[in-house]
Amino acid sequence: MTQTAPSTSKLMTMAEYLAYDDGTDTRYELVDGELVEMPTESPENCKLAKLLMLELAKYISIVLINLKDMEIVVSGKRAKVRLPDLTILTEEGYTALGGQRSNTITQDMPPPALVIEIVSPGQQNRDRDYRYKRTEYAARGIAEYWIIDPERQQLTLCLWVNGQYEDTIYVTDTPLASTVIPDCKLSAAQILAFGQN
Repeated sequence: MTQTAPSTSKLMTMAEYLAYDDGTDTRYELVDGELVEMPTESPENCKLAKLLMLELAKYISIVLINLKDMEIVVSGKRAKVRLPDLTILTEEGYTALGGQRSNTITQDMPPPALVIEIVSPGQQNRDRDYRYKRTEYAARGIAEYWIIDPERQQLTLCLWVNGQYEDTIYVTDTPLASTVIPDCKLSAAQILAFGQN
């Protein structure tokens, strides 16, 4: 059943968001109770995400990798849901999603093992990925958060340690020190090249 968009004066609850369908393919994040339409990605960012997914599938089961179709409920002043570019689930998280109506990781489910965001141009996008999502993903206990920044030509690997992220910035051919995918020897240079080829 299609629902009309809620009035801007009324904030959405999590239950309303999870049941919401405006009859379009529009992607939304829920930010402090408000629907925020997510713009389409650039062709370069889409290509980078797809090629990275294929590369990661060499190391982990493809069923644990979600490309732009996974929602994660995070903490905030009000109801908040994020749509990462790539999400890698744990086996427990994958099992918890079984039988769900939507591909949404709620607060009562295990957090993903790894979330990857590809930064789109613009200060608002940069703030969202480097500041807000970083804090929200850390509060959710997500073991690793990769911020891939094509504009700055760097990858920031945020490793969850004692309730907060410790960051390592990669810009060269040095292999990433991932705890989630320890056998993966990808470098920032290789990953960033995916979007340029």
